[in-house]
Amino acid sequence: MAARALDRAAPTPLWRQLQRELLARMGSGEFADQFPGEMALVEDYGVSRHTVRQALSRLREDGVVVAERGRQPRVAPPPEIHQPMGALYSLFAAVSAAGLEQRSVVRALDVRADGVVAARLDLEASTPLVYLERLRLAGGEPLAVDRVWLPADVAAPLLDADFTNTSLYAELQARTGLRLDHGHEDIHAVVPTAAEQARLRCPATAAAFSINRLSHGRGRAVEWRHTLVRGDRFALTADFSAQGGYQLSS
Repeated sequence: MAARALDRAAPTPLWRQLQRELLARMGSGEFADQFPGEMALVEDYGVSRHTVRQALSRLREDGVVVAERGRQPRVAPPPEIHQPMGALYSLFAAVSAAGLEQRSVVRALDVRADGVVAARLDLEASTPLVYLERLRLAGGEPLAVDRVWLPADVAAPLLDADFTNTSLYAELQARTGLRLDHGHEDIHAVVPTAAEQARLRCPATAAAFSINRLSHGRGRAVEWRHTLVRGDRFALTADFSAQGGYQLSS
């Protein structure tokens, strides 16, 4: 097999180039079944074993790869995000609290009508709604598909927001002065469809949480949200005691 090309004339060290190349291949899901060993990488890239070990050392330090003495390296499982139940939480805040870099791929941000959603918000069927759809990433890996509808008479200023790396609730408060104060959620365990599995890049055996949320602010329904979040990366938690029972608050 011909060696994969690294640029030996570039000022970037070979181990750094190799590290970036391996990260790119991991991001594409190439190592989902097995991560190559040191000698396979030496042969694949035509570099020294020392260069390979430097690249793997940095990947271990970043928590991306697990490598134990005498065992072949493997891709580290993605960290799990824990969310206390009973609070009007932000997924953005939960991911940040887990120490993970987050980003969103905005798939839609527009104004549309939806009679079913409007009814849930106690509005007329033809009421204009701001619609935001995002693929939420945590640590570079897909975490959730998030769809939100809000009345346009309140949320129109959000149409100018860049939701690549920001919170809907923070933007809503900053641009409209509205702060959501309570809501209701229904959470169900579901098996993602093949298309959803592909979008979330989750294992075929992984379940997901389907979360419907109705949120209020200033005495009216303001947000209807549906989130499909990977069950292998997200956990809901609650505290309990013999005296107080379950404490569903953060």
